Amino acid sequence: MNADEIKKWDRHVIYGWKAQRDVDPIIMDRAEGIYIWDIQGKRYLDFCAGLLCVNVGHGHKHVLEAMKRQMEKLTYVAPMFGTEPKAKLAKMISEVTPGDLDYVFFTNAGAEAVENAIKASRMFTGRNKIYSRWRSYHGATSGAITLTGDPRRWAAEPGLPGVVKFFGPYCYRCPLGYESEETCNLQCLEMLKTQMMLDGPKTIAAIFVEPIVGTNGIIIPPYNYLKGIRQLCDENGIVMVADEVMAGFGRSGKWFGIDHYDVVPDIMVVAKGLTSGYVQLGAMIWNKKIYEHFYEHPFVGGLTYSGHALACATGVANIEVYHQEKLIENSYTRGEYLHQKLVELRAKHRSVGDVRSKGLWACIELTADQNTKAPLAGFADAIRNVSNGLTSRLYEAGLYLFTKWDLLFIAPPLTITDAQIDEAMAIVDQALEYTDSLIS
Repeated sequence: MNADEIKKWDRHVIYGWKAQRDVDPIIMDRAEGIYIWDIQGKRYLDFCAGLLCVNVGHGHKHVLEAMKRQMEKLTYVAPMFGTEPKAKLAKMISEVTPGDLDYVFFTNAGAEAVENAIKASRMFTGRNKIYSRWRSYHGATSGAITLTGDPRRWAAEPGLPGVVKFFGPYCYRCPLGYESEETCNLQCLEMLKTQMMLDGPKTIAAIFVEPIVGTNGIIIPPYNYLKGIRQLCDENGIVMVADEVMAGFGRSGKWFGIDHYDVVPDIMVVAKGLTSGYVQLGAMIWNKKIYEHFYEHPFVGGLTYSGHALACATGVANIEVYHQEKLIENSYTRGEYLHQKLVELRAKHRSVGDVRSKGLWACIELTADQNTKAPLAGFADAIRNVSNGLTSRLYEAGLYLFTKWDLLFIAPPLTITDAQIDEAMAIVDQALEYTDSLIS
């Protein structure tokens, strides 16, 4: 197909998060493993797994064959009916989730899972308030974007009533001014306790947390922070909701991000790695306590495509690949190697302020001064736009990464090898010469 003609057709497509006059996408043509090729035949190393979702890599034959078999048998049936793939996937999810998170409501994506978790929490508790953190992202639909604690929320305000924000841990740039995790004694948790006391803890339906903050910087909390959230919820009858849309299914080196903290939430929401993006699918997962409530009371929620047979068959095949190829273990092992490379980059480049990672999920945070931690681009590009110049250099060198503000995100397919990490990090190393050049 002629590339110019495809570009002409593409003018009819509306793209998110930017003015349409600024849209000039690279037209992708095919993908295999950790690589994608554009319509011109140029190869890119997909070091962001699509959009943090293609965990098993592109074009995995086991997944594609399972999809073909399901399409030949049954693609869709109304959600009030049961199917083998829906039942099997729910059972397989219950086998890998922590604790008693055994009951699954299927959605089309992560944002819809969040929306339904908001409703379930309010119905279960009879309360209205929903707590969520600054520097968080929960999705672009009405309720999910209100829970979000970054500039993507601004255009949707005032948003859903009853949502309250609080500061979570961000040890590199502590909002309370502490120099280190060792000296702060989790003052962010103490501040949350005070905020809840003043706000009325018995009026709060749920606290939503990303166990590891995703597109606001791969912010990794101290070990006891999430235990403290769990305790606050238990003491006050509050539903703890873990947003695992990005962290789930091996991204962090364990099945779920919250597994690093030995905490079991009441509700978990997942998507992305559930099907590795081969078909859209999300899920809201309840523990036994939530399930028993709705065993006696109707859950007022439903979706035309809930438990879509093809999507569920795709999810089944993905979980089989995770087990068969030991991808959760590979995420942990390759993640250790990736972290070593990131530490080397921090030592080499004066524009690198911090590097953070869990498994194959990492972030490079840029700075104008490693000693003062002064930002280079600033929050929401308040100082300058760095990401455009950085991204263009990465694309030119054949590497796809997601960048914004002072943040450069790394999240390759979980199938990646050390040699492929070396290939990508050599390109990042070269691109960081540009950010170094911005420092006077």
